[in-house]
Parts: sequence; structure tokens; C-alpha cells
Amino acid sequence: MSSPIAPAKDSGRVSDRVADQVMAMIASGSLSLGQRLPGERQLAEQMGVSRVSVRAALQRLKTQGFLSAVQGGGTRVIATDAVMDSALTELARLNHENLHDLAELRMILEVWAARRAAERATADHLAEMATVLAAMQDDASRGQHKVENDMRFHLAVAKASGSAIYIHIVGVIRDILRQSLDYHRYRLFAVAIEDAQILAHHRAIYQGICDRDGEAAGNAMREHLTWVLARYDSARNEQVRQAPD
Repeated sequence: MSSPIAPAKDSGRVSDRVADQVMAMIASGSLSLGQRLPGERQLAEQMGVSRVSVRAALQRLKTQGFLSAVQGGGTRVIATDAVMDSALTELARLNHENLHDLAELRMILEVWAARRAAERATADHLAEMATVLAAMQDDASRGQHKVENDMRFHLAVAKASGSAIYIHIVGVIRDILRQSLDYHRYRLFAVAIEDAQILAHHRAIYQGICDRDGEAAGNAMREHLTWVLARYDSARNEQVRQAPD
């Protein structure tokens, strides 16, 4: 008499669990925006599941817009929503007043993120911020305006917040954020003393996060962006003053 056939393992539930684990890695910052994931075989070994379950999980996350295929093979975390980000960047190109609006919105979002980062930042997050601040100091010492390091700092705060939602929002506006920082560093804040001021602002944000003082971190971020907005207003008033009657 033949023995009964064992029921097949519920691969759907397994793939759901794998998808949840991948999302947890994105939320914690273990997988960064734009980062390439390990291969299917490696993920399967790490999670103790089959490659079929990993493949199904990754396909689900691609459909939901969290992952995308890499040319030549592999998968990465989506860094931006290309359509939305392209439209936002075009709005900024046509009218720099839209960058002023972006700075106001950043005030709301980034103050919250700095507070959350003070609660949730890991030792690795703090080390990343310290590395970026050192690079910003080097830029200032050489009289360079490196937008990349400014961008890296704000992305590091986003990761340290531990919020998958906020990290995804930053991914969507990443290119227009870079354009606004480029405008700040080369148009609004073009002299050495302003580089020093920006560096001091970022150090204050970092210190609040290091001290686990959410109020101090949030206030430092608010002070920084209030200063940015004041410079927008000053530049706008100067343009009005110089305009022909």
C-alpha cells in the first residue's frame, strides 16, 4: 500500500513572509534607496526558504513599486518615482518660487524626521552622519560647494528615522531635492561664511540626534530651513528692488 502524499508547502505564505522581511530591511536602512539586493540564491539561503518563494516575493514588491529589475540581471530598491520626480523637477526649472514651496514642505517633513532619528538612529546611522559631516568640513576647507555631501546628510537622517514611508517619500523627491540644494549652494549661499553656517546647522542636527534629544534635533532642523527660507525671501526682495519701474 502506498503511503499518502504529504501536502505541498504553502509557498504563498512563505513568499509573503520573505516580502515582509525585505520591506523590513528597507525600513531599517539595511537596504538603501537605489541599492542592489543580494541574488535570489543568497537571499534564499539567508532566509531559509526556496528560491521559488524568494522570486515570488520579489515579483510582488516590484508590482507594488518598491523594487525594480536591474539591466543584466538582479533587483534594486527603487530610488525615485521617475514620472513624478521628472514633473517636479520641471516645475522647479520653470520657476524657482517652487523651490521656496519645497523648502516650506521640507520644514514639516524633515523636522519630524530629525525627531524620529533621535529616537531610532543606530550606531551605524550615527557613524554615517559623522562621515558625511567630515566630508562637508573638508569641502568647506577647500572652498568647494559639494551638493553631494549635503544630499548624503539629509538621506542619512531619512534612513535613521526608520520610517519606510518617509524613506519612500524622499526617494520620490530625490532629484528635485538635489536641484534645490544645487540652487542653494551655488546661488543663494555662495560665500565661505555661509558654508560655515550650513555646516554648523548640520552639526547641530547631528548632535541632537546623537544626544537622543528629539526636540533639539527637530529645532536644529527647523532653524536650518528657516534660515534657508529667509534667504529665499531676501533674494526675492532684491530682485523686486532691482526690477525696472
